Amino acid sequence: MSTGLELGLYTLGEHVVNPHTKQLITPQERIKNIIEMAQLAEQAGFDIFQVGESHQRNFISQAHLIILSAIAQSTKTIRLASGATIIGVADPVRVYEAASTIDLLSDGRMELVCGRSARTGLYETLGFELADYEALFNEKFELLKLINQREIVNWTGEHRAPLNNVPVLPRALQKQGLPIWRAVGGSLESAKQAGQAGDPIYVSHFSGDLKHYQLLIDQYRQSLNHEGFEPSQYPLAVASYLFVRPDTSQAIDDYYPFVNEGSITVNEQGIERNQFEKAKNLDSVINVGSPELVVEKLIKQYEELGMTRYIGQIDFGGMPFEEVKRTITLLGEKVLPEVKKYTTK
Repeated sequence: MSTGLELGLYTLGEHVVNPHTKQLITPQERIKNIIEMAQLAEQAGFDIFQVGESHQRNFISQAHLIILSAIAQSTKTIRLASGATIIGVADPVRVYEAASTIDLLSDGRMELVCGRSARTGLYETLGFELADYEALFNEKFELLKLINQREIVNWTGEHRAPLNNVPVLPRALQKQGLPIWRAVGGSLESAKQAGQAGDPIYVSHFSGDLKHYQLLIDQYRQSLNHEGFEPSQYPLAVASYLFVRPDTSQAIDDYYPFVNEGSITVNEQGIERNQFEKAKNLDSVINVGSPELVVEKLIKQYEELGMTRYIGQIDFGGMPFEEVKRTITLLGEKVLPEVKKYTTK
């Protein structure tokens, strides 16, 4: 029997002012709020909680795996994942060591989502050439997957010292190793490459309609099939903005200022109000609205995209923590039960 669509929450760990009050909470308070957010997500019935990684101003998630280790110790059942680990600027050995330790601490609940990062300033910060953006990701992601499957590693590459009969420890508690996902944005080429490699994908989108993402996922599944993989055996995770209030207009009014101002602060580009208003449409991937609308949209996305996991971003842009808690309560009471009921076979 299927347990239905897996539902989760993620945070990028941005640290920005509340657009209404212009107040900024302390870094310590933001980190503690994220840990409590994961605890509340578990209590509300969510399946997974993710923390992203960023290395620039206006973030507190530079050491995202340390935050996840704290969450591991303060939760019991919810699965944990990075979202995403920027593997191209990391050492795959150290990433595996940290993630497998979290897996042991959490009794086998840890996963890794690995991406390239749309915010490229971290390459200079961490001593890498932006020109090596693709090569760094490809080489280090492959090394991470190798380490996940082999305790004793022999490997040679261009962007890291070779490994000669090196034991990489501790080993994850999960017998098949850590679940490792490849983050894919809106690029068809990235989806094709993931399919060619046989990697599960985590598709993150912030606006647009289902049609574009259906094309991307179709490309991925065609590539899987072409390489001899069975697409139906591969999980698919999808992530986007998620926010509910009793009324759809209220939900849009409440979340839009945070999304727009937060995006301007961290990405130097906001989102037009008329684009965000498209959340009212069933074909929009912005899952913001009344509980009834969000349930209907998630079911439509489940049917049309064939996703096995959905992850929502509810805390972006300096959202006050009391409002985050309110959102989790509404989702737990009004959205999760209905989506689970429909998708459980």
